[in-house]
Amino acid sequence: MDNSIVQGILEQQVLSVAKAVEEQIDDQISALDRLDPDDIEALRERRLQQMKKMAEKRSLWIKLGHGEYTEIHNEKEFFSIVKASERVVCHFYRENWPCKVMDKHLAILAKQHIETRFIKLNAEKSQYLSEKLRIVVLPTLALVKNAKVEDYVVGFDELGGRDDFSTEELEERIAKAEVIIFEGESSGKLSKLKAPTRNVRHGATSYTSDSE
Repeated sequence: MDNSIVQGILEQQVLSVAKAVEEQIDDQISALDRLDPDDIEALRERRLQQMKKMAEKRSLWIKLGHGEYTEIHNEKEFFSIVKASERVVCHFYRENWPCKVMDKHLAILAKQHIETRFIKLNAEKSQYLSEKLRIVVLPTLALVKNAKVEDYVVGFDELGGRDDFSTEELEERIAKAEVIIFEGESSGKLSKLKAPTRNVRHGATSYTSDSE
């Protein structure tokens, strides 16, 4: 196709998008113009209440240990955390290279997603819980919401099968279970299919092996 034709098409698309955005802004301005002082004050008060609630949430999250990637040492800590926090990402690990790669990304995500508690637990020192949650391959992330395991990220298979995956790739994968609030460009494309949930208070399973 001739370059001038391609350029013309691109310019037309840009103009169409710009026009749509302009119309949307005009509609919003018109809506604001139609508001009387009482309506504006009500909107302002509602916004202030929303900001207050969010500040209270953030304060509680920080008090519970959100915002940091921390290691816990036993099953009792795990059960206390999933009871206290609505969203939890737990990394079952051992001392090997793949688990250290996962650590690097989770430390970043913990700071970016304060709404979620990020923890790690040595699977070899917590065999009861590992068996209970069917942890076989390490690393495995248990994605917990409302005290139920919504999904697992097992090894690197879903991350391209390699250890140089990006933090964003892991972020999108975790977001499929809605255990983090994801606002990236791909959020609209995330699959809504989920693994069957398991309440972490019930069930028994087997723990057999892990990846090197």
